Amino acid sequence: MAMQLGGSSGIKSDINVTPLVDVMLVLLIIMMIVAPLLQQGVPVNLPIAANSSEKPETQDQTVVTIDRGKNVYLNAVPVPSGQLQSRVTTVLEDKSDKIVIIKADDETPYSAVMATMDELRAAGIEDMGLITDTRRKSSQAQGSE
Repeated sequence: MAMQLGGSSGIKSDINVTPLVDVMLVLLIIMMIVAPLLQQGVPVNLPIAANSSEKPETQDQTVVTIDRGKNVYLNAVPVPSGQLQSRVTTVLEDKSDKIVIIKADDETPYSAVMATMDELRAAGIEDMGLITDTRRKSSQAQGSE
């Protein structure tokens, strides 16, 4: 490291990295806070099942959500009635795994879930998964009340 002594008026060409490190740490903290919020999707109360297994959610999954008002969302984007088939086909066009995850609210009528599954089958989707909450999660919530 060079140190300037006395009154020499030379130009200092060392890079000061402290502001860069400060900015990068702030950006890292912001991303750590925002990233989980982006993965939440549409808020629904999932039905409870005793023998469901934990499935990690990734950004690569195609998720169809049905809320209690029978509104359908594809990857957290609202889909107008009758357009699910074309939108799913477009989303899964480049993917090798043609799997769709269905999240339906506990209060959603069974007929709405079946109608959505029929539209997905019409789009050529045969592999579908239904997401539920585990029973122990429910018993923990009841124990804390």
